[in-house]
Amino acid sequence: MSGIPQIVVHPPSPSGGRLVSMGAETLGVAYGVVDLLEFLVRAGVSADVPLDDPEVIDWRGGGPGIWS
Repeated sequence: MSGIPQIVVHPPSPSGGRLVSMGAETLGVAYGVVDLLEFLVRAGVSADVPLDDPEVIDWRGGGPGIWS
């Protein structure tokens, strides 16, 4: 996945959902993995991105099973 800016999934907000950013760009607020993948595809990243690879996605405040 070399060349892709690090994707950061920020901790869940008190109102639910998690901010997703890639490099300096905010991609949106995801409420689940489907939202996350949609943001990544719109940003030009393959939907096959490995969600468990810390070199690609920095999960802050819990992994892909935590959204609220």
